[in-house]
Amino acid sequence: MAAGKQVLLPRWLIPVQPEGAVLEDHAVVLDGGRIEAVLPADQLQTTPDCEPVPLPDHALIPGLVNSHTHNAMTLMRGMADDLPLMRWLEDHIWPAEQRWVGPRFVRVGSELAMLEMLRGGTTCFNDNYFFPDVTAEAAERAGMRAVIGIPIISVPTAWASTEDEYFRRGLDVHQRLVESPLVSSAFAPHAPYTVSNEAFGRIRSLAEEMDIPVHLHLLETAGEIQASIDQYGLAPLDRLESLGLLNDRLLAVHMTQLDDHAIARLARAGVHVLHCPASNLKLASGICRVADLDRAGVNVAIGTDGAASNNTLDMFAEMRLAALLAKGASGDPEAVPAARALSMATLHGARALGLDARIGSIEPGKSADLAAVRLGEVETAPVHHVVSQLVYAASRRQVSDVWIEGRRVLENGETTTLDADRILQESEQWRRRLSRTDQVSAGEAG
Repeated sequence: MAAGKQVLLPRWLIPVQPEGAVLEDHAVVLDGGRIEAVLPADQLQTTPDCEPVPLPDHALIPGLVNSHTHNAMTLMRGMADDLPLMRWLEDHIWPAEQRWVGPRFVRVGSELAMLEMLRGGTTCFNDNYFFPDVTAEAAERAGMRAVIGIPIISVPTAWASTEDEYFRRGLDVHQRLVESPLVSSAFAPHAPYTVSNEAFGRIRSLAEEMDIPVHLHLLETAGEIQASIDQYGLAPLDRLESLGLLNDRLLAVHMTQLDDHAIARLARAGVHVLHCPASNLKLASGICRVADLDRAGVNVAIGTDGAASNNTLDMFAEMRLAALLAKGASGDPEAVPAARALSMATLHGARALGLDARIGSIEPGKSADLAAVRLGEVETAPVHHVVSQLVYAASRRQVSDVWIEGRRVLENGETTTLDADRILQESEQWRRRLSRTDQVSAGEAG
């Protein structure tokens, strides 16, 4: 083997493809950022210049894919809890954003989010926020894989004042990322109720031309449907279909307001659903019919949403909740079994982002985006069924090591590319600033 190769030697290997498979006493050979081979450990031929990485009580899984988040909003974690969506947005989040959001805010919030995600085994995130250039640069410095949203919203913000400016600045970001090995872009119109028909038309044309996804909050609350009918004469799905956006580029976030007809339409169109169970429950937005979507053949991926509405970026917690909620909502204990939930947090997320040829499963030729999870802990002993333990019992704190394109970005629980002490200090400075805004909002509300 050539110099610089690594050989990972986990007790259990969970390739995800095929779903539910568990391989014991296998080795994963990494070379040049790729998975060169997956083979039984007793067939491995090593040389002195090959680095072995023993993982004696670990399960090795593909890196988790957080399919929907707002990284910078991690600085707003816990700032305005226990409120319905529109009060949460209008009375707290939007005023804070208007006062404070800028490049420095986004840099620190993005770094804090990436620090949290890496420590929890997440290797790729799909972000939707302002100053995407700053988030992209932070991801590149951290060595983290990301799809960065080009924000489009029909109101002025610190990032842009007009729709033309949103498109112009966003296209500049996209162009800069074309050659990036880890970071790419998607259009990220905020929601049907904040984006005009004209803007959606431009997005459709440009997304086809640029071959990138469209990442959209959709059918998040019941009121969204009637508001769309009142304003446009069409329900949101009808409006999007009339604008040519109901297709396999669409990454539809939340989707709590679905009937059987809508599910069938999504399946026919190839729409991907990004499921954020904790955020949906916390804001009382509703429950996505994940079991029915899955049965209909819709690709369902899991995301955390932002830490301001979750309040964590914990994909292990999200996997578990997604599986349990699907069972409870459908009345079927066999709905979304553990292996399916792990697929939704890995390969399904990669598929939604158009990255499934590169990440999401442990196969030769794919990028070495991997996470090692210690299962030799009291909380996960004894290990009867590895995948079940990962989804129903394991904690993100059991993630010991993470690789992205073969680079070890988390080693024995410590990040190698981010300065945790500095990020925590800067986050505390932002907490003080944000608390002043929230105190003013609370006083006005009273």
